[in-house]
Amino acid sequence: MAIREAMHKLGGVLLEELVNADGGGHHGAHIDCGQGHQAEFIDYRRKKLVTVLAPVEVVRAYYHCAACHGGKIPKDEELDIAGTSLSPGVRRMVGHVGGKEAFEQGHVDLEVLAGITVRTKQVERVAEEIGRQVEAVAQADRALALSGKVVPLNQPVAKFYIAIDGTGVPVVPAETEGRAGKDETGKAKTREAKLGCVFTQSKVDAKNFPVRDAASTSYVGAIETAEVFGPRIYAEALRRGLRQAQKVIVLGDGAPWIWGIASEYFPGAIQCVDLFHARQHLAELGKVAFGPKSIEAKQWSDSRSGELDLSDVEAVIESMRQIEPRDEHARDEIRKAMDYFERNKERMRYASFRSQGLFVGSGVMEAGCKTIVGQRLKPSGMRWTVSGANKIIALRCCQLSGRWEEFWETRSAG
Repeated sequence: MAIREAMHKLGGVLLEELVNADGGGHHGAHIDCGQGHQAEFIDYRRKKLVTVLAPVEVVRAYYHCAACHGGKIPKDEELDIAGTSLSPGVRRMVGHVGGKEAFEQGHVDLEVLAGITVRTKQVERVAEEIGRQVEAVAQADRALALSGKVVPLNQPVAKFYIAIDGTGVPVVPAETEGRAGKDETGKAKTREAKLGCVFTQSKVDAKNFPVRDAASTSYVGAIETAEVFGPRIYAEALRRGLRQAQKVIVLGDGAPWIWGIASEYFPGAIQCVDLFHARQHLAELGKVAFGPKSIEAKQWSDSRSGELDLSDVEAVIESMRQIEPRDEHARDEIRKAMDYFERNKERMRYASFRSQGLFVGSGVMEAGCKTIVGQRLKPSGMRWTVSGANKIIALRCCQLSGRWEEFWETRSAG
């Protein structure tokens, strides 16, 4: 550690000489201020900059525009340090940890692992700013994809999946004003983040179980309406090669908004309700109908799950119809379950789906919800603004989609 610290200090000395080798970035007595006026050179000003090696001092030529009543420092723009005391390399590291863990923990880890001292608030601001930039790049990508001006990444694939889900994000009270909640207070404490992922499948294993293509999963998401999220997931699918796919499958739970998006943006796709969700409905109904700890409840749900495996959804619904409700609550739950299975029965032909070697579960999306939102945005005590949460979701999706390096290359090119 002592050797590393010494090498960092030496590197800092060399870096300081390098960034100041231009004499402060002087561009003459006058420069264009960017608003059609001439800014006059005033003097040289110094800035302390935290870098991945060591703190350095940067000398920069300062210009002032009398017409705009503002200053301009060309060197700050050239070095990408305008309005910040953190180098691009440090900001990249801050964004990396800020997207993975609590800002306070990111502040600690940067100091322990990299010897970089930044405040917790700096971690928050930098991570959210990078998330904003990631989303801006994503919006530009969506515009290109929706206009047909993007070349799909994938070669034609046999099976192309779009999985969609929603999960709650704890938010500050102002973000739920006027929204009904499910607890005893009747006040909402969360906002739903809509998440989607795209992945591909080229083969099955020896038992005809589907095998997801390695490194083929990409994610998108935000706290937004289904009307806004639809184009988001559709553009990602286009970018990934939707139109070149031989077979398209949409996976989701029974939420109507998911199937509204599927019907509008992916017409002709095979629609499949996640088998785990369907079985979960059966298990919960069995407990309501026969008692939470009764053997009969488990036997009933196991039998219905077997019928689901055979695609006999009609038999499942008929079995529900024959239950004698224990009370009014049970009657309501049976009615809701029957409606759920009737509405989604064509999305529950699991025997048919399996015979085609298809996935019948949205485990990839479930894992994505836990990794993108659960681990980062839902630890105890966290409360977000919608804007802040969306920036971190954008950052997380970029990292987990394997697009982190691509983002920085795009940013540098821009």
